[in-house]
Amino acid sequence: MTPETLEYYILLGLLIVVGVCMLLSLVRCICGPKIGDRIIAVNMTNTLAVIAIADLAVMGGEGYLADVCLIYVMIGFLAVVALCRVFIKRARREDYR
Repeated sequence: MTPETLEYYILLGLLIVVGVCMLLSLVRCICGPKIGDRIIAVNMTNTLAVIAIADLAVMGGEGYLADVCLIYVMIGFLAVVALCRVFIKRARREDYR
């Protein structure tokens, strides 16, 4: 087994593990008991997606996917911040009732 094929199988195994973790995170996002759990699950799903994209970038030797990772990280961060703001406003409105 050459080092190139060993690297390929390691990266493929990582991609499979990340995919399983992403599915479990999506289940947690849908069935989470609290809003905080769901926000954390969305953030974890975004992080796992970035790991999968970076893994594919290394496997395929495509440098532009690193830029896609950076953009996806920024979008994921802004999405989590927006979700937190919405749920904080909703909680404040319910407290005043």
